Parts: sequence; C-alpha cells; structure tokens
Amino acid sequence: MARQSMLSRKKRGPPATGKGLLIGVRIQPRALKALDHWIARQEIAPTRPEAIRQLMDFALAGSDSARPTSNATVEKAAELAARAIEKTADKSQPAEEQQTRKRS
Repeated sequence: MARQSMLSRKKRGPPATGKGLLIGVRIQPRALKALDHWIARQEIAPTRPEAIRQLMDFALAGSDSARPTSNATVEKAAELAARAIEKTADKSQPAEEQQTRKRS
C-alpha cells in the first residue's frame, strides 16, 4: 500500500518548461528593477524566468547570425544611412553632387 501512494504522488513546484539546461544567474538590484519594470509594461505579465527567456530571444533575433535580414530591415537601414549622410554632407556642393555621393 505504501508503494502505491508513493507512485501516485505529484511532483512539487511549477510544471517544467522543457528539457533545457538550468542556468542559475544572479541579477543585481538595478537590473532586476529594470526587468520588473519591463514585465509590468507587458500586456500579459510573464514570470521573471519567462521574461528573461523572451528578452534573450529578442536580443538574439536582432543579431546577424540568428536570422537573415528582411527587406524591411534593409530599407530601414538604408533610410537611416541616408539621413546620417545628409547631416554630414557638404552643403557647399551642388545638389546633384550631393545626391551622387549619397548613392555611392
């Protein structure tokens, strides 16, 4: 009888999130406050571990090795580059010359 009760016991704690590697991380108070602030701004507030996973996914999705660059990203980068060039362009040059340098 004791054996049956031991087999039917539920595990303690929240359900597992997967079969990933558990990594213990210490977070300083300032970073923890920023994390909690980010969580509070979410429509559906995740737990701290889930928030860290989401933020890590966001950060890795922004890296070049994580995913190929989309057309929208390329267009946005070109627009930002054009604005930066316009700010530094030599205004004494004719408009045609400025445009030529901008496209090169």
